[in-house]
Amino acid sequence: MLPSTVRLSPKSHHLHRMFTTLNPIPATFLRGGTSKGVFLNRAHLPEDQSQWGPIFLGIMGSPDTANGLQINGMGGGISSLSKICVVGSASAEQKAQGIDAEYTFVQVGIRDTTIDLSGNCGNLSSMIGVFAMDEGFCSRDPCALSGTTTTIRVHNTNTNKTIDTTFPVTFAGGSLQPKLDLPQTTMAGVPGKASQITLEFISPAGARTGKLLPTGKPLDSVNIHDHEIPVSLVDATNPTVFVTYADLCRVLRPSSLIDFSSLNSRELMESIRRAGAIKMGLDPETQAQPKIAVLSPSCNTDHDICIHAFSMGVLHKAVPMTVGLCLGVAAKVEGTLAWDLTKSMRLGMEESELIRIKHPSGIVEVGADFGADGEVLKAKVVRTGRRIMKGVVWW
Repeated sequence: MLPSTVRLSPKSHHLHRMFTTLNPIPATFLRGGTSKGVFLNRAHLPEDQSQWGPIFLGIMGSPDTANGLQINGMGGGISSLSKICVVGSASAEQKAQGIDAEYTFVQVGIRDTTIDLSGNCGNLSSMIGVFAMDEGFCSRDPCALSGTTTTIRVHNTNTNKTIDTTFPVTFAGGSLQPKLDLPQTTMAGVPGKASQITLEFISPAGARTGKLLPTGKPLDSVNIHDHEIPVSLVDATNPTVFVTYADLCRVLRPSSLIDFSSLNSRELMESIRRAGAIKMGLDPETQAQPKIAVLSPSCNTDHDICIHAFSMGVLHKAVPMTVGLCLGVAAKVEGTLAWDLTKSMRLGMEESELIRIKHPSGIVEVGADFGADGEVLKAKVVRTGRRIMKGVVWW
């Protein structure tokens, strides 16, 4: 491997400091949920995150201004395939708190040079524990194992939140190893069966703003083109702006169904997202946060609510998992748009632990547990994952 030097930008406080990074750099390519990403060892990167940009852009093949396919790198031309996770060992203080590893999620721009660390990825979070065990950041004593699964607790630096990932393990090569190929569960948007990975986001409220309801209200409104549009601004796992399909129709007045790929629809969604970001106290220029999602009532008994979520200005082919988890929390907060749209789910029956969300690729079930004082204790979802490649990547 040849060393390459990454220099800090002139704006850095450490102008003269240099870090030599291997090129190619050791990497693992993993699927987590409906996303794929490049996983890197934190020790192989410069300590100063301002030096990461050239490395990550080179890995992903960005910017691809010609056609947006990231043909020159590992990216796949859509937001769910332009992701990097940087994983490292837990500090001594974190280990004392039961944390096994720490990670930073990075959303890499496709047509531009954006390196966005403002939020987390729920799908790829499902594979952090697996990668941490594979890399030797943490281990489990086979003699202390109860059952056939283990739980790895990780800390996400983007949101300063803790996540438990539970998955099957097997004894191989003298140690416990993650076992990902058991035919246990299916996942919408992914073919075949695989091992069940349970994700539990501990105390997920206020991931970016510090509050579950950043404005203190379950229902707000934004003024777009002289239309008052109701929105629910919720921050759980990642901040999200929720709007209803009916209210979009009131503004767009489509002749039939809304075409979410049309310029008018995308511009309206971005305007609502930006206005919501300002109300949440977030930077509207940061496209990755908050996300925005369109909600509509269920049209069948196999689900409780429908969602069309946008990621980086484009309709997601499924649903970003942090948005799905945020919706699972919002549906249990009285007065939100999600609460109103899931009323039928609560009528005449004991409230279900899980909410079934229909998205463009299928259905996902998410859950949220609340304490007696209304605090969100955890949000949870089941994912699957797969190891795809381990080796080195040039940047």
